[in-house]
Amino acid sequence: MKLAHLILAHKDPAMLERLVKRLQHKDADIFIQLDTKTDITPFKYIEAIPNTRFIVKRGDIGYCNYSTIAVTLMAMEEILSLKNDYSHINLISGQDYPLKPIETIQQYFFANAGKSFMHTAAIGEGEWPDGEHRFKKYNLGDWKIPGKYTLQKLANSFLPDRKLPKGLKPYGRSQWMTITPAAAQYTIDYIKSHPNVERYFKYIFAVDEVFFQTILVNSPLKDQLENFNLRYIVLDPGKRPINFTMADAEALTHTDAFFARKFERPVSLEVLDYLDTLIDGPGKN
Repeated sequence: MKLAHLILAHKDPAMLERLVKRLQHKDADIFIQLDTKTDITPFKYIEAIPNTRFIVKRGDIGYCNYSTIAVTLMAMEEILSLKNDYSHINLISGQDYPLKPIETIQQYFFANAGKSFMHTAAIGEGEWPDGEHRFKKYNLGDWKIPGKYTLQKLANSFLPDRKLPKGLKPYGRSQWMTITPAAAQYTIDYIKSHPNVERYFKYIFAVDEVFFQTILVNSPLKDQLENFNLRYIVLDPGKRPINFTMADAEALTHTDAFFARKFERPVSLEVLDYLDTLIDGPGKN
């Protein structure tokens, strides 16, 4: 059995290299989906690190848009095509970092091979009111045309509220998750066989925070979902993840989460070194 890490990255090869090296384990494969807006040349050397490869079919990772989902599904499909015995696909960003020894992380997932770990909350029932408007209004974020935001505003001013097709109930929360190959394959197959559902999701703002939750909580696999994505993330007043520093060291070391985001060089270098020393012991870094 092995673990597949899928990293969505778009910048900072040195930070990505550090993350990839920290994820190294004899029973782990590391896959990097690099945004097509980013030149791959400065990153190619990372592929020389053992068990590391770039996803062949790259795509434009559009912030808060369906293109992020599209490239994630493409990457998952490539991973599944290898037919390796993966317990999970662990979706992280290039600015994530592990908080526990990699052996601890590996063994936990292997011991829970039938479970997927994702943060889920019902939308429209008071659990996550911030997500409700996303399902009602049109977002044209992936459109590359002049005046798209004017058109979007106009459309939302006179068109009726949108409704989820197929009787799906909306769910959402964090994009970052660790899911089983069965969950990944179900999602891929579901979208391919329900193009009307895919069309609906293409026009949702911040769809990366609602797509997998809505598909999987409404699926036959719902009882295999653990409502904890094993991530430690702190949002600022604008609801964007903060960049961790040494001021966050105590919180980072006392959480049950396996990963945290986000870390930005150079402001996070000291706390990254601290985490390495804490995990490996003094004298190894």
